[in-house]
Amino acid sequence: MAESVRFYLDEHIPSVVAEGLRQRGIEVRTLVEMDRLGVQDKEHLAHARRDGRVLVTHDDDFLRLAVEGASHAVIVYVPRERSIGDIVRGLVRIARASSEEELHQQIRFL
Repeated sequence: MAESVRFYLDEHIPSVVAEGLRQRGIEVRTLVEMDRLGVQDKEHLAHARRDGRVLVTHDDDFLRLAVEGASHAVIVYVPRERSIGDIVRGLVRIARASSEEELHQQIRFL
């Protein structure tokens, strides 16, 4: 059975996104909730990979790290101009249409 998509939201993604996902039965953790502020971006990628989570970010540094070859699970890049509703709907679509294994080492754009 394919593993459900679980999200790891970086510090720049509003906490209401996490709440919106949880209300829809999707498992999510935030960098802030996990007390990981100040941790280097490479470590966030490694943590998400180890924990089998999709990293959701506005920070294009993660895209640069991925292009440079940093190992990662999945990165979902969200442009800053996206509304909260657009972010939640986009992540719900990803969670319901994919498994973590299908997304491995991919970068998705909302």
